[in-house]
Formats: sequence, structure tokens, C-alpha cells
Amino acid sequence: MSDTAPVLALDRVTVRHRDRALLAGVSLEAMAGETVALLGPNGAGKTTLLHVAALLRRPDSGIVRIGGTVATPGNERRLRRSVALAAQQPLLFTTGVLANAAAGLRFAGIARPEAERRALAWLERFGVAHLVERGVHGLSGGETQRVALTRAFAVAPPLLLLDEPFAGLDAPSRDALLPLLSDLLRERGATTLLVTHDLDEAVALADRLGVLVGGQLVQLGPVAAALARPATAAAARLLGVENLLPCRLRRVATDTVEVALE
Repeated sequence: MSDTAPVLALDRVTVRHRDRALLAGVSLEAMAGETVALLGPNGAGKTTLLHVAALLRRPDSGIVRIGGTVATPGNERRLRRSVALAAQQPLLFTTGVLANAAAGLRFAGIARPEAERRALAWLERFGVAHLVERGVHGLSGGETQRVALTRAFAVAPPLLLLDEPFAGLDAPSRDALLPLLSDLLRERGATTLLVTHDLDEAVALADRLGVLVGGQLVQLGPVAAALARPATAAAARLLGVENLLPCRLRRVATDTVEVALE
């Protein structure tokens, strides 16, 4: 990987399903060490975008780069080793907690003792090391999510993709996991792309915030700037703006804008 290239770059990516565009010309970059959150309603294309970034789905048009390398059918298997995806619905194997946490490392060719040592260290970080002898059946939603995140973090991927990491959790589990995940992302310096429909989650975790609506990335920028200046009415609603007034632009001066309410 190039040290200066974005860890992830999507360039005018379009994905279609029948006559519908799931993604329509989406371009974005994620630089080393930053967390980019994409906010959007159900059906906006968030999960499709993550699958494209994870090289699990080829776009109908556009370019995907991982670490500066253009993904092609010939190299996508190799490039996938640079990516870890934690899915919205955690998919744990029907084995024990430790085997699940170590699975990514084992797939990467790490010997079992070393893989389990690394996995145990991350189970401890996520506060579930006491479950190491347990099977996955009977885990709570919060415990299942922490084991799935452990598996993703343990492989130390250059690019971490998180799909609604708090989906399905009750309020106490979410409130406990949110600050922990924020701390671990910053401590590890992971390049992370996460998607969520929850503004509080996005603001707590992200360096930059994007808004995805109807398969289009209508806004992307620093969190404070996105909150202060929504780019569209749809973005404003998702970003928590409560009062939207229809108006007509009348005049733009150096430091003032004059509008007429309609």
C-alpha cells in the first residue's frame, strides 16, 4: 500500500438492480487513520456501498481502489485481505467464542496458538474474555456483537468496515459499547468506514460525516461542518434540523444572504 494514497477510494461507483440504481455515481475517500460515517435511511444504499468497498460486489461502473490499487477480478481476492467487514447481523460460526474470535486470523494462515492468543487479547479489550469457554448459542445481542467486532479487530486490517454496529442492541448495551468502540478506533488508528441510520452514533465515532440518500452521496465533510451546513433538505432532516422553511434566494453579498420566505 502507498503511504499517501487513500486507504479506500470509490470513484463514480454505480450499482444497479434491475431498473433501480442502488448507488448512483458515488465517490468518496477514506484516509489512513480516519473514521468516515455514512448516515442514511433504510434503503439508501449503505450496505451495498460497504459490500462494494469490501470487494464482495462489483459495481456496474466506476472504480474501487484499496490502498491506491485499482480492484480488478484478478487481484480482488488478494486485496480483500486488507479489509475486515463486521456485518449488520453478526454471523458467528457454530463453534466456541474463542474460535469465532480467532477465525479471521486462522483464515489468514496464522497458527492456532498465536491466533487464539491475539483473539483473547481482543476479547479482553471488548470485555467478553469471560465467555472464552462458551459456545455462541445463548449469547446476548450485546455479547454477540462484541465477539463479531473482536473477530474484525483481531486481524488488524488496514480498512475496517462496520455495518450498523449497534443494530438490534438494547439501550444499555448500545450505551456501553458506543464509547468503547470510539476509544478503540482512535487508539488503534484504524481507517474505518461505518454506515448507520443513527446520528448520535455517527457523531460519536466519525471524523467525517456523509449523507447517503437514494443511492447518492449528497454530502461529505467534517462532522461539525456537515451539522452546521446541510447540503440538501433531505440531508438536513437526517442531520437533525427540525425547522425547514421554504424560501427564495434574493441576493448574495460578501457576508450576508437575503432570502424571501414563501
